[in-house]
Amino acid sequence: MLRSKEIQKQMRKKVIEIYQSGKGYEAISKAFWGCREPQSVSHYVWRKSNTAFHKKNIKPPVKYGGGSVMVWCCFAASGPGRLAVINGTMNSAVYQKILKEIVWPSVCDLKLKRTWVLQQDNDPKHTSRSTSEWLKKNKMKTLEWPSQSPDLNPIEMLWPDIKKVVHA
Repeated sequence: MLRSKEIQKQMRKKVIEIYQSGKGYEAISKAFWGCREPQSVSHYVWRKSNTAFHKKNIKPPVKYGGGSVMVWCCFAASGPGRLAVINGTMNSAVYQKILKEIVWPSVCDLKLKRTWVLQQDNDPKHTSRSTSEWLKKNKMKTLEWPSQSPDLNPIEMLWPDIKKVVHA
């Protein structure tokens, strides 16, 4: 059995080989990428000059950072998919609901052809028995992906932009 680092090296090598063969863009553009990320929420007050201490311009302090919002999003080469706000803990059941209520409509919105492939990391909720059965039952193809390799995941480059939208 290969170790995680060996699998990562093989996957990186494979990605480079596909890219160098000239098929890289087409192969990657068929993949449908999905991920989730917690988002911190900041509060801003817009005010006129010299009114900083007026009662209406003062927000009470929030202990422990004020919480965060968990969002899940997806995208394809043809554009962004839908966004889901996750309340509470995300588990296999919540993930399967997202696949049903967010991914399928996004596939339709983006007019993806039958050959689209879902790329997901190896998080336990993505690879659980119930999720694997759900994916098989709903005929969603997935792309093999090495664990612990966020550097290969294109959505990591989008999170700063997504955070700006979520914070707005």
